Amino acid sequence: MSGDEGARDQAWPRLDVGGAAETRRTLLLWAQIVGKTRLALAPMLNHWWQVPLYVSARGLTTSKIPYGDRAFDVELDLLAHKLVLRTSAGGLDAIDLCEQLLPDFYRGYLDRLAGLGIDVSIRPFAVEMADSIRFDRDALSCRYDPDWATRFFRALLQADRLLDEFRGAFIGKASPVHFFWGAFDLAVTRFSGRRAPRHPGGFPHVADRVMQEAYSHEVSSAGFWPGDDRFGEAAFYAYAYPEPEGFAKAAVQPSTARYDPLLGEFVLPYAAVRRAADPAADVRAFLATTYAATADLAGWNRAELERDVVYGNDRTIQEAPP
Repeated sequence: MSGDEGARDQAWPRLDVGGAAETRRTLLLWAQIVGKTRLALAPMLNHWWQVPLYVSARGLTTSKIPYGDRAFDVELDLLAHKLVLRTSAGGLDAIDLCEQLLPDFYRGYLDRLAGLGIDVSIRPFAVEMADSIRFDRDALSCRYDPDWATRFFRALLQADRLLDEFRGAFIGKASPVHFFWGAFDLAVTRFSGRRAPRHPGGFPHVADRVMQEAYSHEVSSAGFWPGDDRFGEAAFYAYAYPEPEGFAKAAVQPSTARYDPLLGEFVLPYAAVRRAADPAADVRAFLATTYAATADLAGWNRAELERDVVYGNDRTIQEAPP
């Protein structure tokens, strides 16, 4: 392997290797347990923005969660392969990420929270999955491949930085780059400012009111998803709600992108991205053209919602002299 190929594999690693399917499913279940902690304790925000996880320098984190006059955070460290719990009072504990039964992980996690003085009650059911799974009773074997987990983290880092950059060119309402533990995907959402038709719901093991709050206003969403057993490969994706007429036939870039009628989304396979001459350029083109298709077809006021200069990364912007 050449130096350039090695650097490419480090930044954009293969995900179709090792224990991909098993580890992906395990991390989905563990992330839901951790995420439900934030759901139980964080104050409500519009579109459920108080519940996602975020990409950190080592994995996925809850960020700060309030608890009375204290705070704590939980991080899935995908480099050291530990779940780390930290409190503002100086408390620290960890769980090894390794093969174990789901109820053992669930009980061990709650026990460690309790040991740090944090009492939380969460509904012990997995969401947005076809299977009905109870964290506390279903003796599922959680398999964990550390190599795949680290590869997944490195892919998340690339996706997170490009989605964050994309968000910066929009001056209308836009979400932070969230990792939604229900669907197990990284996402950023732009809003037109107009109300949307009532969402029909219908997601497995999720109350319809959840999706109705999430999609209360018109959106253009894009993100990265590691795939699953049902829909297959990892991919960048983009969709609109409501989907404007003609969206599925819109011309988007790069040429490896396509509209998936089963998902109701444009997808750009991750495998195609990592093989591209310039992976970041392909992702940027995908984000820009799928958003433009939504905004143009739905009649968004683009002149009022966008800007050309992204402050902070534009080196022509200098601080004023003292």
